[in-house]
Amino acid sequence: MSHVYLEVGAKKVFASSLDWPGWSRAGRSEEAALAALMDYVPRYRLIAGHVGLGFEPGDPVVVERVKGDSTTDFGAPAAVPLAHAEPVDAAQALRTCALVRAAWEVFDKVAAATPEELRKGPRGGGRDRDKIVSHVIEAERSYARKIGVRHKPFPHGDRAALAAMRDDIAEALAKPSGGEPMAPRGWPARYAAHRITWHVVDHLWEMEDRRT
Repeated sequence: MSHVYLEVGAKKVFASSLDWPGWSRAGRSEEAALAALMDYVPRYRLIAGHVGLGFEPGDPVVVERVKGDSTTDFGAPAAVPLAHAEPVDAAQALRTCALVRAAWEVFDKVAAATPEELRKGPRGGGRDRDKIVSHVIEAERSYARKIGVRHKPFPHGDRAALAAMRDDIAEALAKPSGGEPMAPRGWPARYAAHRITWHVVDHLWEMEDRRT
């Protein structure tokens, strides 16, 4: 059994795990979103397995529904469920931090093995590899502010600056939390880990799917 919440927009629905940060997929209905979530079990298993965690989630059980918005319909999760305001103990924080780091490490490996030019969509859309990587990193820099971590922009390919930012994000997420936002107008730890990891694995899977 896997605890899931649904973010319901006007055009799209996200089904997201409360137990496994970043395991989240969208569909045009609740049923389609849940089916897509289960379709990605083998792919998320590679993330969990990267840090030695078994991933056999079982059937999804919806425990909460939240209202989505225009961001939801655009294709990104945006609503913070009540469950993400729950406290995080030390063991949970370390497990979550490990999964976030696993997503980064698998993303970097996939990017290194992916050609620069990626297959375009039916209308010629879609970023190539380096633009995807830059987009993910810049989004992380923005997300980091939601947990009180601030880093100045840095050039693509600056591995030292990227490592420093990710270390600071991981350090913040590895601490126990009472469930409150980690910064003014920010996110609670559970949601921050979910949103950061979702964005990484979503683009990781995009690169895999669009290799020419």
